Amino acid sequence: MTFVRIGGIPHHVVVEGSGPVCVLSAGLAMSWFDWDPVVPLLAPHRTVVRFDRPGHGLSGPAAVTPSATSEAHRIAGLLDALGLDGPATVVGHSIAGFHAEAFARLHPRRTAGLVLVDSSVEEQVRVPAAPAVRAATARALAAVLSAAGAPAALGPAARRAAVRLSRAGCAPDPGPAALVRRCYATSRVLRGALLENAGYRAVAAEVLALRAHHPLPAGAPVTLLAAPESRRWTSRQRALAERLGARFEAVPGAGHLMMLDRPDAVAAAVLAPRAARA
Repeated sequence: MTFVRIGGIPHHVVVEGSGPVCVLSAGLAMSWFDWDPVVPLLAPHRTVVRFDRPGHGLSGPAAVTPSATSEAHRIAGLLDALGLDGPATVVGHSIAGFHAEAFARLHPRRTAGLVLVDSSVEEQVRVPAAPAVRAATARALAAVLSAAGAPAALGPAARRAAVRLSRAGCAPDPGPAALVRRCYATSRVLRGALLENAGYRAVAAEVLALRAHHPLPAGAPVTLLAAPESRRWTSRQRALAERLGARFEAVPGAGHLMMLDRPDAVAAAVLAPRAARA
């Protein structure tokens, strides 16, 4: 466990294992320890890098709403700070699927592969009006809730409930109690989640724009893992895979938090022999 500064913000990072580099980036309001079940399967074969975005986990507070470009450059800056120059396989879960795709498009020479884990998907989305107002509203809401003591009173319980609802069969949250309280009882994490949520549509629209001008790196395998939550969701995920030229796999027994329900499927996608995209 260590901290590296990127853009003046301390980022919490955990590096384990050896071999080719693999970066794991979790979804909205998730933390580095949510990848715990996957790491033992990867570390014997990969240098596994887990990190918390600003306002997540143990990283410093978020100052602004993120963009797809800033998140792509954040991953590149993280690898630079760790002295990891070779190409990396980037694994993005949920909204971090947007970030991982943006990294592959903006840093093609640094991309060995791309794995999208039940990624966010938007077929058509416009940049929302008045982004500064949306960010200010998120900050104001975070301030009001924090002043009322909501993070300490409700944060860990809200985390537990959200994880349970996002797992197959409503399985319990395996996150260590001390770490859950350390992270989710803070106004820092509440504010980070609200800011990232406020920027969701803008990030989605930016990724759609990047697809028009920045192709995915030739020869870098792309895999899309989808939780079979509903027929419509599976259809949307399959359509995204076709658009990206990705290998598609619906993973039985997995909810949205696939890394907790089916860590074996996530690890297998990372470790699969490289093959040209379809």
